[in-house]
Amino acid sequence: MDEEYYSYIRKFFRRLASIYAIADLFVFWMRDKVVDFTDARSGSRVLDVATGTGKQAFAFAKRSYNIVGLDLPKDMLRLANNNNRYENAKFAVADATNMPFDKVSFDVSCASFALHDMPFVVREKVLNEMVRVTDPQGIIVIVDYSLLETRILRHVFYHFVRLYESK
Repeated sequence: MDEEYYSYIRKFFRRLASIYAIADLFVFWMRDKVVDFTDARSGSRVLDVATGTGKQAFAFAKRSYNIVGLDLPKDMLRLANNNNRYENAKFAVADATNMPFDKVSFDVSCASFALHDMPFVVREKVLNEMVRVTDPQGIIVIVDYSLLETRILRHVFYHFVRLYESK
């Protein structure tokens, strides 16, 4: 895989980890909506790909889903583990292009605000892995940015995101 990309991601999120919660202020309201959207049955097994600080994983955990969050940057996962109050939430350092899970391990797989950062070849492998580990009767949810309707809000949002998003 592209070692330059992996090296960049580890360094970038090492620096960003301590202030990443600020970005969540703009999307926190969406976390529960993502859980609602899945309409998963109680006790479902959920995977949160590129979990970062675990905010989406916690939204699933507080509703009694069994959640595993995975990501590459240890600094982000350290924050997720430090903030984890849920016995049903676990976090692991793992490459989403080669997940350490058996086929059909999850009822729901989710990736929030992650795929846009990935080069196409990496993104494609991550999506293929999500399909592999998710039950064919399950659901895969991709959450990402969209530009806002009004020009001024779009401009402000775009420049804010550029402050912390990777190249």
